[in-house]
Amino acid sequence: MAMSPPSGIQGRVFWARGLRDFGDGLAAVLLPAYLVALGYGATEIGLVATAALLGSALMTLAVGALGARVDPRALLLLAAALMVATGLGFAVVASFAMLLAVALVGTINPSAGSVSIFAPLEQAVLTGATSDAGRTMVFARYSLVGALAAAAGALAAGAPDALAALGVAELPALRSMFLLYAALGLACLVAYRALPALPADARRASHAPLGPSRGIVVKLAALFSVDSFAGGLAVQALLALWLFGRFDLSLAQAGLFFFWS
Repeated sequence: MAMSPPSGIQGRVFWARGLRDFGDGLAAVLLPAYLVALGYGATEIGLVATAALLGSALMTLAVGALGARVDPRALLLLAAALMVATGLGFAVVASFAMLLAVALVGTINPSAGSVSIFAPLEQAVLTGATSDAGRTMVFARYSLVGALAAAAGALAAGAPDALAALGVAELPALRSMFLLYAALGLACLVAYRALPALPADARRASHAPLGPSRGIVVKLAALFSVDSFAGGLAVQALLALWLFGRFDLSLAQAGLFFFWS
């Protein structure tokens, strides 16, 4: 069966997913190197990664609680603005307490996977813009775009090494990458603005939002929580930190490692 091109809504969501996952792949490799350059150790880096993942989990839970009562487009615009603020925050803040706060309330992702507030909102938009017959193909494309973009972002994490060869100092080079992260958030905001708003009459609270699917969702959530617990023991940012210390890899070498992995 021939693959049909994505619709306008699908295409915008794909673009946004690619942009933000490129940023996630970039940040997951850069984050430990940046914190080390600021003088922080493994404990502080682990706390920042924990705060980032905890903040993402809480925001995702809040989005789930809101359900269809709030327009997904509005929440995506808010999340994109938060991504811009996160990039700017990491670029200018050096205090550990402030970095921890930015990680907790921001969108920085130490795992380079879609564990942020964006994913459930984008998936809700895609579901509404896709027929039942085409849904599996659309979500396969959505996942593929994210995986390829995250790999490219990891590879781009070697850019500070190239800047260093041109005479740029380490900290300014690393900070410029977080400015790039902020710029990617701005591009996501533009993509989300082009999405149609959910009509007001479609925003209604449901007394049983899961309905007959509740059992399936609960079982899948339990399965994914076990998988995520195991994955949390090897978060990409912490693995990158280990590679830097154990094998003395450069950012470019670590980025290449994560690109192929």
